[in-house]
Amino acid sequence: GAQIPLGEIATISFSRGPSMIRDEEGQLTGYVYFNLNTSDYGGFVAKADRLLREKLRLPAGYSYHWSGEYELEQHAKSRLELILPVAFFVIFLLLYMVFHSVAEAAMLFFPALFALIGGLALQWLLGYEFSVAVAVGYIALFGIAVETAVVMVVYLRAALDQRLAANHPLAAEDIEAAAIDGAVLRLRPVLMTVFAVLGSLAPLLWESGIGSDVMKPIAAPIVGGMVTSTLSVMVLVPILFTMLKERA
Repeated sequence: GAQIPLGEIATISFSRGPSMIRDEEGQLTGYVYFNLNTSDYGGFVAKADRLLREKLRLPAGYSYHWSGEYELEQHAKSRLELILPVAFFVIFLLLYMVFHSVAEAAMLFFPALFALIGGLALQWLLGYEFSVAVAVGYIALFGIAVETAVVMVVYLRAALDQRLAANHPLAAEDIEAAAIDGAVLRLRPVLMTVFAVLGSLAPLLWESGIGSDVMKPIAAPIVGGMVTSTLSVMVLVPILFTMLKERA
């Protein structure tokens, strides 16, 4: 029960070594951590991997693998490559079920293309690389663009149906007048939607607090795309609608 100094029964010394021994799939593993000041993990890994292949000569039995946020981003991109085509197909199918017209359903995708122009422009001006956050922003943007276009077409069809209810042949001037009447009724709701989106997301582009590095890439495509999408919904959709109905 006596207390004795540890030095009497052991020799204590310090030596360099790993803080712990790890293994992955039965192979000894060491981790090198990076804290990046950018959210472009893919771009950093591409440059670093190219540099390592040029200058690093690994001994036999050694290999390296990129993990962490980069690996999660790659998994998310692979899922998006599957989800996006399915989502666009479902959107097109739903539009066809509503309007029973392939031409009108295809016409409603034009605002999404114009929204893409504005989103890409602002993304380029702000210097954001393509990432999962940017892809999420584009998905939200496409949804808003198609939604506003759908409501525009509903108003245009309602204005045209009122003239068809008169049971007299329609001239091209009547179709154009119906398109103008429907577009005018939709002007205020479109502008309300646009200003609500811009007013809520545009301030994020100037923020620098916690989480802003994730929210900015999401907000940039939406803010830029809403401008060009609005022009498309207010101008291009009524013109295409008029052309389709005049031909019909």
